[in-house]
Amino acid sequence: MKNKSQKLSGSDGFNSFYEEIFGSRWEALKASLTPDNVHAEISFKDCQSYFLDPASVVSALCLPVKDAEKVLDMCAAPGGKTLVLAGNLAEDALMFSNERSPQRKSRLAKVVQDSLPVEISGRIKISCSDASTWCRRESENYDSILLDAPCSSERHVLNDPKYLNEWSPSRIKSVAMEQWSLLSCAFRLAKTGGYILYSTCALCPKENDQIICKLRKKFENVQIEPKEKMQEYFLENLKSYKGSIKAPEGFDFASLFELAEPTESGLHVLPDSSSGAGPLYFCLIKKL
Repeated sequence: MKNKSQKLSGSDGFNSFYEEIFGSRWEALKASLTPDNVHAEISFKDCQSYFLDPASVVSALCLPVKDAEKVLDMCAAPGGKTLVLAGNLAEDALMFSNERSPQRKSRLAKVVQDSLPVEISGRIKISCSDASTWCRRESENYDSILLDAPCSSERHVLNDPKYLNEWSPSRIKSVAMEQWSLLSCAFRLAKTGGYILYSTCALCPKENDQIICKLRKKFENVQIEPKEKMQEYFLENLKSYKGSIKAPEGFDFASLFELAEPTESGLHVLPDSSSGAGPLYFCLIKKL
């Protein structure tokens, strides 16, 4: 095991690990990860624009929030997905955006202040704590929850020689444990009949479908919403958005949703087949 672990470390180990997952597709997928992301633009009247990956827009729009009284963004910094959700909040709804890092929380607060009108930003409560502990003090309190979980982020690893040289499978194991803590907490925080959108920018199934599989084994009242249902919420939220969401030139959000590849439990936008958008895995969960 020690010899195998040594072989699967650094740049060569990184390539071997993902080649085993994606086979002959890996080289093209890896090449699509190195350029800068394409960016969508979110804007509200008299507010600063915010730019983010169009796949992040598509995923966040799949979470139904229009009828929600309380919405939670568990790992919200730097703030792009909070802006996506905020554009469909009901007029009397509250939203809680949390970030455990004080520095990133400050950035989140600035994004909310600068990029949203006061009538929306005034109903967003920003906090700084470890969201995986929230279920110790409250339960079944939120109608809709977004968990954009910390992940191993292969795009960033590839573009940073330091991280690439230090890479090993233990990185994935560590973040998967953290992801499970957050998702199991999110499920306890969701009201009966509520929704959780789980997403990562990871490529590895251990951080995506396998986390969802673990949730289904742990709780009997888990329902995974099909692609058709996600598409229904996505199109409805896109149409009713209070601000402006502008796709990059040559992109179309509806087409990008269609390009998302079905997995065992969710959808995966991969940049080699989506003109550079992603990677972004997302799954919509309903608590029965």
